[in-house]
Amino acid sequence: MLKIMAAAATVLAIGAAAMPATPARPPVDAPELAKLGHYGVGVADTVFVQPRQLDPLSGGPAPAVADRTLAVTIWYPAGVMGAGTTYRTALPGEDGKPVAFDVPGLATPGVKAAAGKFPLVVLAHGYSNTPAVLSWLGENLASKGYVVVAPAFADPSITIRTAAAQAGPLSRRPLDIVFVAAEAQRRARASEGVLAGADAGTTALIGYSMGGYGVLAAAGATLNSGLGTATRGILAPYTEGGARAGEMAVAGLKAVVAISPPRQLRALPLFAEGGASRITAPTLFVVGRKDRVVGYDPGVRTLFDDESSASRYLLTFREAGHSIALIGAPPSMQASFWDKDWFEDGVWRKDRLLAVQAHFITAFLDRYVKGDRGKSSYLDGLTTDSDAGSWPGAPAGRFAGYSPGAPASTIWKGFQPSKRSGMTFEHKPAP
Repeated sequence: MLKIMAAAATVLAIGAAAMPATPARPPVDAPELAKLGHYGVGVADTVFVQPRQLDPLSGGPAPAVADRTLAVTIWYPAGVMGAGTTYRTALPGEDGKPVAFDVPGLATPGVKAAAGKFPLVVLAHGYSNTPAVLSWLGENLASKGYVVVAPAFADPSITIRTAAAQAGPLSRRPLDIVFVAAEAQRRARASEGVLAGADAGTTALIGYSMGGYGVLAAAGATLNSGLGTATRGILAPYTEGGARAGEMAVAGLKAVVAISPPRQLRALPLFAEGGASRITAPTLFVVGRKDRVVGYDPGVRTLFDDESSASRYLLTFREAGHSIALIGAPPSMQASFWDKDWFEDGVWRKDRLLAVQAHFITAFLDRYVKGDRGKSSYLDGLTTDSDAGSWPGAPAGRFAGYSPGAPASTIWKGFQPSKRSGMTFEHKPAP
């Protein structure tokens, strides 16, 4: 009997070791919709080139003109779950030099795409980030039937505290996002590569930090005229009162997710007064209440209040800071405070932050992009405070079951009763 038990334990240990410890795989205490979908996940790398673009980081008195080349990672639904992969990437260290690290991934390069047409998602990373640090979300959504396109914006490694560095992401984020969406849609219509499985007419935008600014601008938020000077004139035609104001747009846009988006960069407002009211696509804002990088109120909450023309939601993690959307710190990024502070929150468990976001982003995209009205119960009519609510008759103690929502329970639907603290969720419908 002891030999049988030992053999069984060995098999379990081997199985656990074989299961990828990836950021995309939610923990056992994750809310209901964070779990992976039934598709396998594939990943492909490609390059998008936009000819003759103004380069804010080169040239003399005026920006130079050059082709804009973007490396792009594409996560897509696959017929089977393969062996996975390892993403190798880097973020700037305190001295500005890159610090390399690896990220384990569920996705398998080259695996055959699943049959069917799937909504297109453009996933935009933050300043000096890379697609790999958002791989948890790209892979999670691909497993649920989305084709996720994540460009690497190649921000300058010099600190954003300099005016030269600011001009790069401020000018290129919204322009790049609009271009990437259009190019992905073009390739989808032309049935090119893994993008053949994308539905060119159904698109969502997701952005974190500087990427959050980019997706709001690409969704139609009016830009502050001061960005003309800050971007060496590149965005001047697109700002309030500019000759091309209102032209920055993504075709087929169904929904927007803005995670920790900046409302201003130090003293420079990024959007015109009431500029967010130009957005008409349903929007989910996600933010940490203690975000000292982009602010809360004034800050992300202000953008949520200003977006008066669309149905919008605000998920707030009380006590959380700015790094809520990045993976947990890899081992090679834990040697110094600077490196670890890129990734880790001071209060919240990182796998918990990612799981809650995956839950709400899934409900939101399924509802507004796929048209699954059944997901409305995970979004609408929730108590504002996650700590409120009750579930009469639910087992006490370490009960792992999910709240069924109203009318049986006023605990947030899909959350385990003992795993629901520290958040608020608000909804303002479109007029």
